[in-house]
Amino acid sequence: MRRFVNYAFKIVFSRTLIIFLMIILQALVLVFSFTWLENYLHFIWEGMTVLGGFLIIYIINRDEPTEFKLTWIIPICLFPVLGALIYIFMISNAGGIGLKVKTGMRIKETEGLLATSAQAKEAIRQCPAGFQGFAHFMEHRAGYPAYHQSTAVYYPIGQDKFRDLLAELRKAQRYIFLEYFIVERGVMWNAVLDILKEKVKEGVEVRVMYDGMCSIVLLPYKYPLKLREYGIKAKMFAPIMPFLSTNQNNRDHRKIVVIDGKVAFTGGINLADEYINQKTVYGHWKDTAVKITGDAVQSFTVMFLQMWNVSEKGSEDYAGYLQEIKFDHPLSHDGFVIPYGETPTMRQEVAKTVYASMINSASRYVHIMTPYFIVDREFLDVMRYAAERGVEVAMILPGIPDKKVVYYIARTFYPELLKAGIKVYEYVPGFVHAKIFVSDDVSATVGTVNLDYRSFYHHFECGAYFYENQVVAKVEEDFQNTLLKCQEVTAESYWKIPLWQKATGRIFRLFAPLM
Repeated sequence: MRRFVNYAFKIVFSRTLIIFLMIILQALVLVFSFTWLENYLHFIWEGMTVLGGFLIIYIINRDEPTEFKLTWIIPICLFPVLGALIYIFMISNAGGIGLKVKTGMRIKETEGLLATSAQAKEAIRQCPAGFQGFAHFMEHRAGYPAYHQSTAVYYPIGQDKFRDLLAELRKAQRYIFLEYFIVERGVMWNAVLDILKEKVKEGVEVRVMYDGMCSIVLLPYKYPLKLREYGIKAKMFAPIMPFLSTNQNNRDHRKIVVIDGKVAFTGGINLADEYINQKTVYGHWKDTAVKITGDAVQSFTVMFLQMWNVSEKGSEDYAGYLQEIKFDHPLSHDGFVIPYGETPTMRQEVAKTVYASMINSASRYVHIMTPYFIVDREFLDVMRYAAERGVEVAMILPGIPDKKVVYYIARTFYPELLKAGIKVYEYVPGFVHAKIFVSDDVSATVGTVNLDYRSFYHHFECGAYFYENQVVAKVEEDFQNTLLKCQEVTAESYWKIPLWQKATGRIFRLFAPLM
């Protein structure tokens, strides 16, 4: 009983609850104010109705998915004043202007640091035209060059990555950069932290950055101060503040480790115990990651430094972390590696383009693992067209969800997918958190990007694209092994889903672009 009372006391007086209540209070005040304007100032009704009409015209002509447009047009039509004013508040994105300016500035600072080498360009010219065009787009439009002198190791489960991560951290001599969406104290993080503290004593520069969402339930708000006591440079990206702002919608969902500019890790695995199955939350946790060694690490180094400096003043010595990197062995040639990032403050949708390009270029198969599936009509049409022209499109989703409403929304797509001939499987033992694509035994991508609006439009993300690299075969092998633990979704099994779950999914699908 005393434990329960202490726990309740801790929650009631926690900073998390205070932040939550203040944001809710501000939202209620905002809605009440708009409603009061609508109900009591009748003389502005006609003016707001006219404004709503102009807003609808503006929304229709915006360069964005139809689903985003409908999400706003319907409320404006039903509640002209309330809908119009809330839309103006959201679209003005006053809180996000500073973030956009700062990320743009850091990206501008690093222009010219990353480029395709002459050797890689010559190798690309020997490749099919499709890959040549893709590599050109990734470098000249997205800013991420292709690397020819890099190797990679694929991890089909979190435990494998964890073991290798500790080994690589122990080898660090110059610097260690860690950027994660989630850090939670436990077996995994404690083991990593012990090594980081030892490395600091050896003179290694250590920087740790995690998303501000961790301060809500996982870590104390002042945890970076604790890490600094060990000599670790630490910060939260976009700390959650008790203010209603659209800026808090852009989270750092990346998972990046860079060690001495020689080795980098990325993938879906955060620094928390469920990701290595030390803790069971939603059944068996299926996740993936990759380790990259060689020139391609440069892109992850720059991505990390860009994000780190978003909240910093002055400039960074970016080039200093890219120079004088000496490898123990000569760099190997293993196809091509293109690390890439997604930046929501920029117009280019890099991650979505990578996925769509793989589907469009496939001639035999595209195999996908993703924890969430909430996509716009444009991307769904890309998938359906591939299946309808004879490509085997197969997708593995969780059997046990971590977010039930999101799971119900994903299931509303099943009839459309099955009708097009797309095969859908659910992972029976538990939750799939992997984000992988593999196509035609030629290309694959592993990263942090989910098939949903948050990853495509709202979050900072990253990944690594592989072409004619040995990782491609490993990803496909993992897909086939995982398939043995899955149950295929059929029209018959879909109709057995409870009606209330289908209805919930259909209702919330309308608001999916904002979720």
